[in-house]
Amino acid sequence: MKFELLHPADQIVMIMERIYRYGMTTTSGGNISILDDNGDIWITPSGIDKGSLRRNDIIRVKPDGSIEGIHKPSVELPFHEMIYQKRPDIKAIIHAHPPALVAFSIVRQIPNTRLIPNVHLICGQVGIAEYGLPGSRDLGKKIAAQFEKGFKTVILENHGVVTGGKNLFEAFMAFETLDFCAKLELKARRLGNPRSLTDRHIEISKNKQDVTLNEFIPKRFSSEEREARRNMCQLIHRAYDQQLFTSTQGTFSQRLSDGSFIITPYGLDRKYLQEEDLVRIENGWKEAGKNPSRSVLLHKAIYDKHPHINSVLIAHPPNIMAFAVTDENFETKTIPESYIMLRNIPKLPFGCTFMQPEMTADAFSKETSVVLVENDCVIVTGSSLLNAFDRLEVAEYSAKAIIAAKDLGELVTINDEQVAEIEKAFKL
Repeated sequence: MKFELLHPADQIVMIMERIYRYGMTTTSGGNISILDDNGDIWITPSGIDKGSLRRNDIIRVKPDGSIEGIHKPSVELPFHEMIYQKRPDIKAIIHAHPPALVAFSIVRQIPNTRLIPNVHLICGQVGIAEYGLPGSRDLGKKIAAQFEKGFKTVILENHGVVTGGKNLFEAFMAFETLDFCAKLELKARRLGNPRSLTDRHIEISKNKQDVTLNEFIPKRFSSEEREARRNMCQLIHRAYDQQLFTSTQGTFSQRLSDGSFIITPYGLDRKYLQEEDLVRIENGWKEAGKNPSRSVLLHKAIYDKHPHINSVLIAHPPNIMAFAVTDENFETKTIPESYIMLRNIPKLPFGCTFMQPEMTADAFSKETSVVLVENDCVIVTGSSLLNAFDRLEVAEYSAKAIIAAKDLGELVTINDEQVAEIEKAFKL
């Protein structure tokens, strides 16, 4: 789907539906706008249910101030207008009150965008605007002043967040990514002191280039491959809905019986990924006209070294990633399911996934199916796509339980005798 070709009203409805569905705004909260090529501002209405917004609810505000639509425009229209005046490069704006970002807003702090590299790359430096009355020109001036300084992501004191972009999807990426960042930091702080990436780490990640591979034109698509593409898309959409992935972060791959494999593309929206978007990798060559995930060489190295592995997932869900950005070790001996599915989860150093893919692949074995990479990701392998996805879910939910248990008391693990009993019963 080419999102950018949709009418502004349709784009706004789709993004607001995502924001509302994933708990990042309330029925009455938040607003979105797009500045089109004619200079018209398309904006969400005031006082209309954000959970059932339709395209004919969207308001059009013309450059002369005249209004077209069946409702009143959002009361926050003034700050949208002021941002567009101060920043000609910005063509779309999102404002909402996701709880994790509101938590930072009400203590007047900015989330740490250096916990994983892509947050800093997508959001850049984050500004903070002084409190102002909602809907007032005073608030609009304070927000626009932060955007005028070059920020595209701004926390509002005791209010929420505003993001802008050259299009609505870019603004949404910054909004969603900063919300993820806030969730990650809040969870990490319950475990210990979050560890930030250095300027050098950020620069290394920034300079990471797309992998150059020779191309081939597929002559046929087997029934096995067609089914793999269908199943991958279904699980990718499920991973996004369960917030295991973000719109552009998260990679699936699956090996086919002929030794080739299918992998997610780089930079496409995971929520709407379709079968034709996936990329076949065959003998180190890529399907013509497509860009595979930049982790493609790591996936290839894992498949080359481990015949028992038929699927690889790379993700950044906030609970398990809290262990990746702190010195806390992840304990799998909490409940039988966690130990059976996860066994041992080692930590590898930042940068190994793209600087040393062969070494990273060596970390896996039949006893080690999941690996954490410091300040980067979790890598999950499995005998099948569903098996790997199941392990990702178990890892994230187990991490969530451990973090929640911090408020209750000291963690009590399954003892050695009980572990031996599990290993015998399940032939581990």
